[in-house]
Amino acid sequence: MPRPLGELEDAVMTRVWKWNRPVTVREVLEDLQQERSIAYTTVMTVLDNLHQKGWVRREAEGRAYRYEAVSTRAAYSAALMNEAWSQSDNPAAALVAFFGMMSPEQREALRDAMRIVQPEVRPGPGEADGEPGR
Repeated sequence: MPRPLGELEDAVMTRVWKWNRPVTVREVLEDLQQERSIAYTTVMTVLDNLHQKGWVRREAEGRAYRYEAVSTRAAYSAALMNEAWSQSDNPAAALVAFFGMMSPEQREALRDAMRIVQPEVRPGPGEADGEPGR
């Protein structure tokens, strides 16, 4: 997995992911300038770096490029979680701690995700909605 994105890289990729289409440096610049003072050359350098790192592909359009995400934010988030989990010396304890930090909405999203990847799993005796019986 590539290393985590830096703060400015993440700000740029957030726009690329959100718009879900090829974007220009100018488009990203104008959106970023609503939040911060930033130069065109800075955004151009960040997008070039993201291209070199494999986060975006680019296609020439005149004298400029259009940049497009190589993968989704969901895939990036999953890779970060997997990397963090794989670094643990006790993966089960790390998962228990992580689940303990989750909001009810996040736990429901986890249950939904588990139903998608393991649709054959059904609640057993004494279990409701996939949660262990007490």
